[in-house]
Amino acid sequence: MQLFYRFVRQVARFVVFVLNGNSRYQHKERIPTEGSYILVGPHRTWFDPIYFALAGSPKCFSFMAKEELFKNPILRWIMVHANAFPVNRENPGPSVIKKPVKILKEGKLSLIMFPSGTRHSSELKGGAATIAKLSGVPLVPAVFQGPLTIKGLLSRKPVTVNFGDSIYIDRKMKLDKESLKLIEDQMQAAFDQLDYEVDPSFKYEPKK
Repeated sequence: MQLFYRFVRQVARFVVFVLNGNSRYQHKERIPTEGSYILVGPHRTWFDPIYFALAGSPKCFSFMAKEELFKNPILRWIMVHANAFPVNRENPGPSVIKKPVKILKEGKLSLIMFPSGTRHSSELKGGAATIAKLSGVPLVPAVFQGPLTIKGLLSRKPVTVNFGDSIYIDRKMKLDKESLKLIEDQMQAAFDQLDYEVDPSFKYEPKK
């Protein structure tokens, strides 16, 4: 599957270059050079996962995707072979934790995850912290700044992905409400700092 993933990544790299051709990836030296990790960031547009995956290259990633996308057999085949797996957002169930933990423990893939869950929320949730603890991998914060629509991409407005320092979670830590809040605050502070590094005047308002 990684061979297919790399092929899709090359296609995506070509497509976004043709559409925009004005992207930069900052502080890639902050990304762990060994082992898997969870790349976390605020979800701002439907194509920021593509830019995160391109920015994190040569590492291959797995993705969570809403299960509705897997109903089409052709799209399902592509997504499965591109390392995506379905999640029921209304009723997640234990597999939403077990599946990515298994993938990360195998060490071949990292995971791209949006702690807010959707583009329409800025509220962080505890899934990323739980998966990081159980799998023993760090959280790597990242932000996307750039156009939020295809029209914006076509206007060749600049796209920036900025990476932050890894956040490590003690595997002995009890993930109760208070400790999850601390980790969520740490992630949010990292996102804010990364946005400031790119553009001190940047503001993002989630769509309601």
